[in-house]
Amino acid sequence: MYLCTLKLNVNYKDNSIHISMKNIRNFCIIAHIDHGKSTLADRLLEYTKTVEGKDLQAQVLDSMDLERERGITIKSHAIQMEYMYNNEKYTLNLIDTPGHVDFSYEVSRSIAACEGALLIVDSTQGIQAQTISNLYMAIEHDLEIIPIVNKVDLPNAMPEEVEDQIIELLGCKREDIIRASGKTGIGVYDILEAIIKTVPAPKGDPEAPLQALIFDSVFNSFRGIIAYFKIVNGSIKKGDHVKFFNTGKEYDADEIGVLKLGMLPKNEVGCGDVGYIISGIKTSKEVKVGDTITHVARPCEKAIEGFEEVKPMVFAGVYPIETEDFEDLRSSLEKLQLNDASLTFQPESSVALGFGFRCGFLGLLHMEIIQERLDREFNMDVITTVPNVSYLVHDKKGNVTEVHNPAGLPDPTLIDYIEEPYIRASVITNTTYIGPIMTLCLGKRGVLLKQEYISGDRIEITYDMPLAEIVIDFYDKLKSISKGYASFDYHMHDFRESKLAKLDILLNGESVDALSTLTHVDNAVTFGRRMCEKLKELIPRQQFDIAIQAAIGAKIVARETIKAVRKDVTAKCYGGDISRKRKLLEKQKEGKKRMKQVGNVEVPQKAFLAVLKLD
Repeated sequence: MYLCTLKLNVNYKDNSIHISMKNIRNFCIIAHIDHGKSTLADRLLEYTKTVEGKDLQAQVLDSMDLERERGITIKSHAIQMEYMYNNEKYTLNLIDTPGHVDFSYEVSRSIAACEGALLIVDSTQGIQAQTISNLYMAIEHDLEIIPIVNKVDLPNAMPEEVEDQIIELLGCKREDIIRASGKTGIGVYDILEAIIKTVPAPKGDPEAPLQALIFDSVFNSFRGIIAYFKIVNGSIKKGDHVKFFNTGKEYDADEIGVLKLGMLPKNEVGCGDVGYIISGIKTSKEVKVGDTITHVARPCEKAIEGFEEVKPMVFAGVYPIETEDFEDLRSSLEKLQLNDASLTFQPESSVALGFGFRCGFLGLLHMEIIQERLDREFNMDVITTVPNVSYLVHDKKGNVTEVHNPAGLPDPTLIDYIEEPYIRASVITNTTYIGPIMTLCLGKRGVLLKQEYISGDRIEITYDMPLAEIVIDFYDKLKSISKGYASFDYHMHDFRESKLAKLDILLNGESVDALSTLTHVDNAVTFGRRMCEKLKELIPRQQFDIAIQAAIGAKIVARETIKAVRKDVTAKCYGGDISRKRKLLEKQKEGKKRMKQVGNVEVPQKAFLAVLKLD
C-alpha cells in the first residue's frame, strides 16, 4: 500500500512538469433527468483509463446509495482524467451535474467552475425544458457548448429530428453535433477530441496572487471539512498559509491535491486546475460555497464574482421524534448543508411537535431526498410538516412581513392583504397531451401566456402560476397525464395579491398547528373536506370518539368522526330486562367521557405525508 502511494506521487510529480495551463480543460455535462449523462460519464472515465478493473461499475460518479436506487444524480461530482492526444498529455476535469429541476443549484455551481459544457440530448425524447434552462445558464457564463445526441443505438432513436431541434436551439452546424451512445461507447473518442479542440484552456495569470473559487465542500468525520476549489489565478502549495475571503478566517493548507476516483495528494495545484484542500476546519459555518481562497501574505484584491445565492422555493418544518434529539438534528442539518448548499434552516417551535427547524428546499423531490439522507446518513427519525411557500403579509399600518409558516400569520383583523409568489412555468410536451395539461394548469390557477411549436409535434406552453399550487403534487400529475413525456421547468417571477385563508385542522377541538395550511379561498372548503376524510383513514381509533374538523377562523367547514373502539359490555346480558343493558351502556358512556378529557390523540407521521398526496 505504502509503495503504491509513493509511486502515484512520483508519477504525479513527473506529470506536473509536463502539463501546462494550455493543456487543461474544465467541462461539465448538461442534460435532462434520464438522458444518459451518468452512463456517458462512465464511458469517458473508462476510455481515458481513469477507472479500470474492479472500480468499473455503472454510475461510477453517483456515490450515494440513493442516487443508484433512484437512477438520478443528486450531487455534482468532480473527477480528473488524463488523455493523450497528438502525443501531448491533456488534463480533463469533469464536473458531473444533476438533471432534475430541484437540483439546478448544483448545476449553477458546476457551471461557475468550467469553461465548456457537453449538452446531452436523448435521441428518443428530444430536448426537454430542464435542458433548455441549464443551457441558458451555461450560455450566460460564456461556456463553449458541445452538442451530443445520446442513445443512438436504440431502435426508436430519431437522431435527425433531435439534431434539427438542437440546430434550432443553438444555431450550430449539423456536423458539429456528435452522435453517441453511453451504453455501447459509440462516439466517445469523438467527444474527447471535441473537448480538447473546442473547450478553451482556462484563462488566468499563474503569477498573480492566489484566487480560487470554492464550488463544493464535504464533511469527513476524521479530517474535518474538505473544500473543492477551482484556481482562477495564481497557484497553491502544500503548507501555504491561506485565508477565506468572505469569512476572513485563516488556515494552513495541511493537504492539497486533485480529485481522481478518490483524493490524490499533490505538492502544488496550479492555475486553472480543480482540486481540494484539507485544513482541519471543524465548524461548517466557516466554509461558504462561492467563497474565494487567497494567500494571507499576498492576498487578492477582490473575491470572485458571478456566484448567486440560493433561493428556497418550498418550506417545511422538520422535527425530531424525540425532543432530546434536537441538538443532534441541528448538527446533522449543518453537515448536510455543507454537502448541499441549497438547504437552508432556522429553529422554530410548534405546540404539537415541540422544538425543530423550519427548512427551505428547492422543491418536493429535494425535500424527500433530504429526509431520506437524514435517516440513512445520520440515523435521524424526523417528522416533516406540510410544505408551504413564503408569503408577504401587508398589515393595515403599511408594514410588510415575510411569513413561511401559517402559525406566523398575524391576527386576521390586522391584515390588509396577502401576496403570494408566482412562478413562470414552461411545459414542453407532445401536442397529443395539450388538452389535459391545460386543464391541469387552469385547475391550479394558472394564467396561459403563450404557446409555441418547437418542432414537428412538440409544443412549449408558458404559464404564470402560484408556487403554492405546484408545491404539492403538480409534477406527479403532469407526468401521469402526459405518460411521462411532458417536461417542466420554472423560475420565480413575482408576488401577486391573492385571497388566501388559513385552514386549521382541529382534533377534539384542539388545533394541530403542524397540519395548518394557507390556501386560496376558492379551494379551502374542498381541501378541508379531503383532509378530514384522509385523516379519518389514517388516525388509529382510540377508546373515545375523535372529532376531526377543518376550520377557517371560527367557521367549521368540514367534519369527520372516528368512532371509539368499544368493548361489548352487554355480552353477559342474555335475556332479561332491557334496563340492565341500558345501565351497563350508560356506565360505559361515562367512562368514555372521562377518558376523552384526559386522552390525547397521536397523529402518525404518514398522516402528515398523506396531505401531500391528496388527489
